[in-house]
Amino acid sequence: MKNLQKLGKALMQPVAVLPIAALLVGIGYWIDPVGWGGSNKLAAILIKSGTAILDNIPIIFAAGVAYGLSKDNNGAAALAGLVSFLVLKQILNPGTVAMLKGLDANAADYADQMKYISNELGFAKIENALTGILSGLVGALSYNKFYDKKLPDALAFFSGRRMTPIIASFIMIFVSIILYFVWPVVFAGLVKFGNWMIGLGALGAGLFGFFNRLLIPFGLHHALNSVFWLDTIGIGDITNFLSGAQALEAGTAVKGVTGMYQAGFFPIMMFGLPAAALAMYTCAKPEKKKEAMGVLLAGAIASFATGVTEPLEFSFMFLAPVLYLVHSILTGISLAVATLLKSTAGFGFSAGVVDFILSLKNPVANKPWLLMLMGLVAFVIYFVVFRLFIKGMNLKTPGREDDTAEKVTTAKSGNDKFRKQAEIIIAGLGGIENIASFDYCTTRIRATVNDPTKVNDAQIKSSGASGLIKPDAKSIQVVVGPQVQFVYDEMVKMA
Repeated sequence: MKNLQKLGKALMQPVAVLPIAALLVGIGYWIDPVGWGGSNKLAAILIKSGTAILDNIPIIFAAGVAYGLSKDNNGAAALAGLVSFLVLKQILNPGTVAMLKGLDANAADYADQMKYISNELGFAKIENALTGILSGLVGALSYNKFYDKKLPDALAFFSGRRMTPIIASFIMIFVSIILYFVWPVVFAGLVKFGNWMIGLGALGAGLFGFFNRLLIPFGLHHALNSVFWLDTIGIGDITNFLSGAQALEAGTAVKGVTGMYQAGFFPIMMFGLPAAALAMYTCAKPEKKKEAMGVLLAGAIASFATGVTEPLEFSFMFLAPVLYLVHSILTGISLAVATLLKSTAGFGFSAGVVDFILSLKNPVANKPWLLMLMGLVAFVIYFVVFRLFIKGMNLKTPGREDDTAEKVTTAKSGNDKFRKQAEIIIAGLGGIENIASFDYCTTRIRATVNDPTKVNDAQIKSSGASGLIKPDAKSIQVVVGPQVQFVYDEMVKMA
């Protein structure tokens, strides 16, 4: 679990590139919604710039994961990841595989054999997010093992960090040989799973939404997302949606279908979760409403504007897990309903208002206004259901904790606020001498402690943290929110 959490953190670096692609493509379609770039030079530049990112996601993942998993976040690791991917790509492309299989290019059935290698065995899809991640892992492993190794004087030029891309390329040769035999099996399994989910139609979209939320506490939702959102097996719900007219013309996108694994999140993130925050606020104890408002309002705004839901979800995920289960079920229902209505919209980052506006002029979008009507219904449902559960089961949501719980610290604004939060988190982790290492991802400080008995959960939460996750005895994740980097920077200064 600890290693999977590290991978989840590393994935945030390449994933952070997707919003830029969405922004460029979205603005391009707003400028030229009819010609899709063909009638306006500026729109064409923006759309092509965005799709340039989308078309090279595997390479971005390879470099980003290697960089994120390297010991000191050095660029040499990213280069090693890139080299690893290029080696894999060259060895396992359909043409090379055909040669390795000894196919005769002059044979009458050569074209059919190539189709079998490309489509049935899946080597036409070898350039995908999963192999990009695998290449990044090889790059990071090579870097972390050999970045400080010294060679004899005659070969000293290739010592240390210069050696790591070379080592990575050799390792990737052996990995590619293994994939030559393994990839067709993996690909067939993923295709079977994907087709099964697609065959379920609205139910499949609903199941995807349910498990997407349910896996978030463990950081494992990325594995599920890579199958349906990216082009691992050809579904590419995000990449095909953002490719717009190009995907429609190529037949990889279908209006009213592409986006089915994204659209239902908009009503939840823009309306449902903010309504949940309002319900929790109205249920808070009178004397605790003010401090509850700080946590809930910030989470609601982040969810509505950007689709970043962790600060809000973690505010009740562990205090009231039954509410999180209800939330996951409602998310699944929203995706199923949007699919039945054939109402689609897409995002490059998450289902907030910014991505919704940018997707309106995308030619793949279909009846996106229905999602706003669904959102109004979701607002009412979330508010009523959350209040009923909180009151009926006396759940300890924000502002309803026991009186012995420590109050959330009211910090100053700007750097003073982040410095104060950092001080409290460090103290709650047992002091700087008890912290073996720490890092951050999208919304969380991830720390490893020497002595878990010195960790004070209540003190950490008094910093304003939305929640804590403990993957194992010595690993602590503090959910801070979208501004986690600034808290991390202050912690680094104090280390």
